[in-house]
Amino acid sequence: MTKKRAKATKNISEKLLKLITATLSDEKAAEIIKIDLRGRTEIADYMVICSGSSTRQVSALSEKIIDLTKTEFKIISKTEGKSQGDWVLIDSGDVITHIFRPEVRDFYQLEKLWSQNEISVDS
Repeated sequence: MTKKRAKATKNISEKLLKLITATLSDEKAAEIIKIDLRGRTEIADYMVICSGSSTRQVSALSEKIIDLTKTEFKIISKTEGKSQGDWVLIDSGDVITHIFRPEVRDFYQLEKLWSQNEISVDS
């Protein structure tokens, strides 16, 4: 990959990350964590992990992210778990988003697997 293309890809992934984290924050997601995956895996540049207070909020947050990534970036995100609403995985290419109910998040403790380079969005 050329340096110019690498820089363009980085800018897109950072803009996508900013859109996702800002939207989750605006929509009252809890404990938003973003993890830089660059140089650690090829699956994505960033991972976002957050909690919704109920299955209804988890589903609503996931719908909002899916709709925004489609309208703003023309990305058709792949999803898993949306119908159950306990844990929704949204694969938007450069950014993977996990939205959990708090109990499910505590059980899986996904952020511990990727805790190096963790940056909390909530203060």
